[in-house]
Amino acid sequence: MRWVSADISRDPLEPLVEEADAVIHLAWLIQPSHQPRTMWLTNVVGTERLVTAVGAASVPILLYASSVGAYSPRQDLERVDESYPTTGIPELGYSWEKGYVERLLDACEERMPATRIVRMRPALIFKRTAARHIHELFLGPLVPHRLLRPAMAPALARRVPLPLQVVHTDDVAAAFRLALFAGVRGAFNLAAEPVLGAERVGSQALVKVGRPVVTATWKARLLKAEPGWLTLASRAPLMSTERARRELGWIPERDAVSTLAELLAGFRDDAAAPTPALAS
Repeated sequence: MRWVSADISRDPLEPLVEEADAVIHLAWLIQPSHQPRTMWLTNVVGTERLVTAVGAASVPILLYASSVGAYSPRQDLERVDESYPTTGIPELGYSWEKGYVERLLDACEERMPATRIVRMRPALIFKRTAARHIHELFLGPLVPHRLLRPAMAPALARRVPLPLQVVHTDDVAAAFRLALFAGVRGAFNLAAEPVLGAERVGSQALVKVGRPVVTATWKARLLKAEPGWLTLASRAPLMSTERARRELGWIPERDAVSTLAELLAGFRDDAAAPTPALAS
């Protein structure tokens, strides 16, 4: 394997992907949330440049990491399949940019029929060694992450005031691997069971109370997550993973509660892993 560093928003990409058997697109910025133009250049402009390079180089397979955040706000707590609208949530750049890229890929599927395009739409992705990175991306100095313990996971799984789906990083990676060789196209929802938290409608009251606090702490740069993440958490639909199970044979090896416990253990230990290809 040969590692090459490049900025997808500005560097030449076609030389990097020519003769590739497949391109797996994982590049996406969540921070700096106070600089939306910087995120746009990587997330949308960079994706468009990469897809253009894939087409020019006639790469036969493109796998893209979309998200549950690409979906339109939920209407109820019924599970949705991959045909549910993907316009995103306008209050959060991450979400509507994911929706924007879905439209971009719709056009590319018509323009590049020889390229098999697959879109993975995972729930919240957790693993132990992602803990420090997740804390840096979303939480900030207000949250005492070392006080969190894996033993808290069952109670948290029951008492989270919003219904949430999660999935382990390794299970997401397994889905990508399966999709590479399955000859499939289109979108796949990825989530582990059970749904965490309270499966009930009525979370708007929580958002109404919490949003001013989140907004104030985000503006003061005490909290990394911008206020739209609270809206996304309260409005993201619950996903059915039936297509991934049926067409990919994908069965997550880790349930949602153990995945949450692993992340909490990582928070306690300030766990991280080296990522030399991304370090620069």
